[in-house]
Amino acid sequence: MAGAGTQKRLLCVYQILREYTDEEYGITIKDIALILEAEYRIVSARRSLYGDIAALRDFGVDICMVKSHDTRYYLGSREFELAELKILIDLVQNSKFITKKKSEELIIKIKGLTSLRQGRILEKQANLNCSLKTTNEQIYYNVDKLQHAIAAKKQVEFLYSQWVLNFGHLDMVAKSYRKNGKKYVVSPYGLIWNDDNYYLVAYDGNSEKIKHYRVDKMERIEILYGERTGIKEFLKMDFPDYKKTVFGMFGGEPQKVKIRFENSLVGAVADRFGKDVKIEKYDACHFVAEVDVVISGKFFGWLFAFGDKAKIMEPEKTVKEFRKFAKSVLKLYN
Repeated sequence: MAGAGTQKRLLCVYQILREYTDEEYGITIKDIALILEAEYRIVSARRSLYGDIAALRDFGVDICMVKSHDTRYYLGSREFELAELKILIDLVQNSKFITKKKSEELIIKIKGLTSLRQGRILEKQANLNCSLKTTNEQIYYNVDKLQHAIAAKKQVEFLYSQWVLNFGHLDMVAKSYRKNGKKYVVSPYGLIWNDDNYYLVAYDGNSEKIKHYRVDKMERIEILYGERTGIKEFLKMDFPDYKKTVFGMFGGEPQKVKIRFENSLVGAVADRFGKDVKIEKYDACHFVAEVDVVISGKFFGWLFAFGDKAKIMEPEKTVKEFRKFAKSVLKLYN
């Protein structure tokens, strides 16, 4: 029994150091003894606590000591630095697809990875913008089920929703299901995060193409017994580059496009296509980038935002499509 008691006390001492100390705040052996008695109902002699700290150090726990008139101890290193936890909290509270309830739960868990004192600092800095949050809790279960299907190499089926106008009713924007409510059956290969949304990348056997589907619009997902198909098509694609190629997550065949940019836009181009994008000097003030994109309204809209600082050079077909797109926009204001 004595051995079991020692083990329990050792774990409690470690937990106390995790919760009550950090690199800016240490506690004394006396403090540890008082917390042990108050929170865990364990009465321990100081000599035993010195031994516990030595044992934890021998095990590899980074316990630092600050010598003064009352020697203090603190946990020197953790899995995450305070700045890293702040980044995680910022990502959670600014992610639209994570609900308010789930955001609060995740932030509490993240705070638990540091001391109570630093957790309170993180809490004060948190600024949860609930107006941008989704109310769809189902997305977490969707991600979990899709991950299981990908790992098991099984097909999935699901309903795919969309928003439609519903004039004459209280809710003028209503949910409906694509394909007249018929379920999609696809072979899942991966999940991609893009523009604050999760997308499933999967092979559609009917069209014999790799496609993508927004996870928050998928409902009643079921893992099927059928094995995945489309492995040859999946192996042909460069999965890390898929996000860049399928510009803005719009369907279609990617094609090479040459665009002339002012030199000042090199950062915007590198942010969108990566720093290894193929570029060449055009003149003293411009460069030409050759990129693989899916031609879509979203791509044209991104380009339109640069005004006269960007121009499609080739292919001529894409130049004509962009000209048509620009005229259709200008026509609305004539």
